[in-house]
Amino acid sequence: MLAVGYLQPKRRVTWDKLTGVSGDDMTFLFEDDELVDASEEAHVFLASGPETLPPWPRFLALLAGSFPDIGSRLGQLAELGKLELRARDGKSRLDAELKNGLTRFSLHQGEEDEAVEYDSFAVTAMAEELDVLRTVVDDAPVLAWREDEDGNVTWANGAYIDLLHRMQPKKATLAWPLPRAFSHSFHDCETDVLHRVSITIPYIEQVIWYDCSTREMGDETLVFAVPADRLVQAERSRIEFLQTLTKTFADLPTGLAVFDRGRQLALFNPALTDLSSLEPHFLSSRPTLVSFLDHLREAQRMPEPKDYKSWRASIAELESAASEGMHQEIWSLPTGQTYRVTGQPHPDGAVAFLFEDISAEMSLTRRFRSELEMGQAVVDSLDEAIAVFAHTGSMVLCNRAYQELWNCDLVGSLSDVSAQEAVRDWSALSDDDALWTRATRFLSGRSDRRSWSVVLDTAAYGLVTCRFAPVAGGAALAGFKLGDGAAGAPERSDVAKMTA
Repeated sequence: MLAVGYLQPKRRVTWDKLTGVSGDDMTFLFEDDELVDASEEAHVFLASGPETLPPWPRFLALLAGSFPDIGSRLGQLAELGKLELRARDGKSRLDAELKNGLTRFSLHQGEEDEAVEYDSFAVTAMAEELDVLRTVVDDAPVLAWREDEDGNVTWANGAYIDLLHRMQPKKATLAWPLPRAFSHSFHDCETDVLHRVSITIPYIEQVIWYDCSTREMGDETLVFAVPADRLVQAERSRIEFLQTLTKTFADLPTGLAVFDRGRQLALFNPALTDLSSLEPHFLSSRPTLVSFLDHLREAQRMPEPKDYKSWRASIAELESAASEGMHQEIWSLPTGQTYRVTGQPHPDGAVAFLFEDISAEMSLTRRFRSELEMGQAVVDSLDEAIAVFAHTGSMVLCNRAYQELWNCDLVGSLSDVSAQEAVRDWSALSDDDALWTRATRFLSGRSDRRSWSVVLDTAAYGLVTCRFAPVAGGAALAGFKLGDGAAGAPERSDVAKMTA
């Protein structure tokens, strides 16, 4: 009797032909789950129920509050043929009769001789308000339903009914009590606490997430479920992003320490433990910035200050500079290592510090600088005035003899001297334009790269040997030696003959 599902009626019978009673009584005629006929007052009564439910579940939903055991009692109708159910108020009753496959229900509200007085205007206003509230609840994008102590769904809004139809698309009619969309009951759940649950739409294997909250309503529980798919996806994306960052930070050779707006350590990577010589247990306890730097000082992983007062002042300056913008310091440690410490602000007042061990870099720089100084000392010891020009034609090196010969101070400004400017000074030795044109082209890398030399007879210096030779990297060397010239130098001759 009244099985779940949609059944086509076997016959169409009018109410008057079947029962012979007037249409003024609140009487309903069902064939299985379908409403075959109903009196005018019964139609008005059904219209006051949830519009999202079919007639049979709507009929039971309207009566469930007054007849709590209506579901179990109607299960006995097929065996007994007739039933009389009393409402919990003791005044209303429901008569049920099964005959020829049709079920007839007669609803009697109050005693027959009891007069009912009411204000029609008040009833109209309440009906309008009820209609608005029902529309709002049914159209809300939030699931709402009510459960009894046994977990049965005794009421649900439109969104909940739509979800049931999505989960059971082949069923056109829903049974009463309504099936539970979620696998467990919320009746005993803690109120004012969000419970995140998921359901799966079977035929498409779609998982839908909801954040559920409960409210007590007498002996029953009212449950609200807010869609949480976007929130779940955002949290998954955040977790995946953090995992990616964690893997990236774990492989970085640079130590990372992020302090939140309260200046407590919020994030660090494994390289920090190696560079700072601090135990992971200490770093995991979220020390403050001052405590962190204090332990660094004790581990000889920061410069040793002259006194504690100056150390605290340096800490304040470091924090202030990092909070306002990019700040960088070079720490020469007592152990002989050199750290580059970079501080920069992060959103919400956080500060991040990067610790890099640049000992090898600094050692290489010092060695390179030492080699440069040694090379410069070697060329400065030569009597020959020497100048070296890059392939671009700019002077990159000259010795002390060159600066004394040409009365110039080129320290720190070699790159500002071009081959053309240098040749302009040299032209004081001779007024032969062809010679200096050839020298300019050679130094600028626009002529033959073979070495050549010439001896000039000058009034100021006597014999001057000028030689031009290529060096590594496309550079060129110009040398000037006063006197009779080096061994093997060409004999004095006409300049035109030498440049031919």
